[in-house]
Amino acid sequence: MSFFLKTSGTWINIATVLFGTMVGVLLQHRLPEKMRRIITQGVGLLTLWLGVSMAGSLSESQGGAVDGAILGLGAITLGGIIGEWAQLEDRLTQLGDGLKHRFRGKGQFTEGFMASSLLFCIGPLAFLGSLNNGLTGDNTLLVLKASMDGFAAIALTSSYGIGVGFSTLSILLYQGGLSLTAGVFATLIPNPETDPRLALITGVGGLMIIGLGLNLLDVAKIRVASFLPAILLAPFLYHLAIWLSG
Repeated sequence: MSFFLKTSGTWINIATVLFGTMVGVLLQHRLPEKMRRIITQGVGLLTLWLGVSMAGSLSESQGGAVDGAILGLGAITLGGIIGEWAQLEDRLTQLGDGLKHRFRGKGQFTEGFMASSLLFCIGPLAFLGSLNNGLTGDNTLLVLKASMDGFAAIALTSSYGIGVGFSTLSILLYQGGLSLTAGVFATLIPNPETDPRLALITGVGGLMIIGLGLNLLDVAKIRVASFLPAILLAPFLYHLAIWLSG
């Protein structure tokens, strides 16, 4: 398959986010503050629902005698400790601030970049869609994701500004990278739809999405990016639990 065929879903996703960003920029200066706030709250509520739905996958990821919720707790806790040690949240903030300075962004540029990057890249559609696209050229899942991301980009941009559009860099690196290396993941996860390791990764990602939703609603200030190592730790803890269970 050609490079474009393997990554076609990623390019479509980037296009919809950029289009949504442009629409959001046009709306941003035409909506009063109360309307922009209520749009952000609407996205926050939907994000909470998405996170809760994803977190439910923890019940399908029992490792031997260890319940999936315990594995999820271990992954999110240890991952958060590693993320804080590595200063992931601060580094991502610095990246957003650097882009803001370089492109003369205004307002909540960094907040928009961080929130949209996490929202668009964490989740089963991004992972499974990228694998399907890279292995078979089928971009159906990523096109579905692209449609949802485009609408979300409109809402986020109307509140946070053009920084949302720069999340396409994160989409390019994450989804494009997964599509190009899909063959490696296919050997590790032969049946992703029923693999308990992927269910655990999805559940842990759901907990992070819940944190993002709470941030959007201004309920809390959770350092979501610091939990990113939890996604890598999840399958390791699963195999450890299987080994300990004998």
